[in-house]
Amino acid sequence: MTTTIIIIALAVVGFFLFAYYVPFGLWFQALMSGVRTSLVQLMFMRFRKVPPSVIVNNMVNSTKAGLKIGQNELESHYLAGGNVDSVVQALISANKANMNLDFRTATAIDLAGRDVLKAVQTSVNPKVIDTPPVTAVAKDGIQLIAKARVTVRTNIQQLVGGAGEETILARVGEGIVTSIGSAISHKQVLENPDSISKLVLTKGLDSGTAFEILSIDIADIDVGKNIGAQLQMDQANADKNIAQAKAEERRAMAVASEQEMKAKAQEARAKVIEAEAEVPKAMAEAFRNGNLGIMDYYRMKNIQADTEMRESISRPNGAKANANKPNEQR
Repeated sequence: MTTTIIIIALAVVGFFLFAYYVPFGLWFQALMSGVRTSLVQLMFMRFRKVPPSVIVNNMVNSTKAGLKIGQNELESHYLAGGNVDSVVQALISANKANMNLDFRTATAIDLAGRDVLKAVQTSVNPKVIDTPPVTAVAKDGIQLIAKARVTVRTNIQQLVGGAGEETILARVGEGIVTSIGSAISHKQVLENPDSISKLVLTKGLDSGTAFEILSIDIADIDVGKNIGAQLQMDQANADKNIAQAKAEERRAMAVASEQEMKAKAQEARAKVIEAEAEVPKAMAEAFRNGNLGIMDYYRMKNIQADTEMRESISRPNGAKANANKPNEQR
């Protein structure tokens, strides 16, 4: 009994292994679809770790669509890490749209990391790319903010190695800035926004990219700041600050010069006071040496008193003060 169960289990396992490595159903499906392949080739696919269902189904689809794609080509692309389903669907779509797309180009696009099926769909049905707000200033100093809608379709021949959508947006933005900047007045741009589109389209912005620009439409234009007036105000404020700084510098120099003159005057007065302090000493020395008598001293004091009286009379308010002051030296 136990031997019978083991035999039955081995038979079941053997059947499933045979069904796995010998996909008779796929071979029969391919045969009924007009695709020539053999069970031996399908078995070898298992050993090469290639799913036979992917290869057979895509061979059937391509054959029904009128395309001739070999089994080895599909298997090689799968082993290279490509998406066989996407490539075959892209080839079928391109064939139906009368586009010139061969298997080699499609696999190269797929291995380059791009979605070849999406590229074919975009080529057949162009898509619209909205640009971010582009800010530019006309010659009259008025700022304009423009938004554009770029209609593009895929250029299959330049899809490998061609620039993407970011380059298209950058070039369109640069063209809008150049177009608005060359306008004499912002009113001209507001009156004829299509002039921006015409000027940008003539620049050949799609060269070297994976897309072909069909049209550029200005969706919206808003008036921004008066940059010219703002710059003039900033320049005026800068000139005012420079003038104030120069005036402050001149004032500081004048104050420094005045302080220096006051210091020199104080120094001169100090020297005078110092010299006057030497007079009593000289007079005392003259008295001791007999060079100055007491009458000479009184005459000198009278002369000083007369001199002080004349100076006080010569002052505006000195006459009245001198009249009330007794002349004690006389």
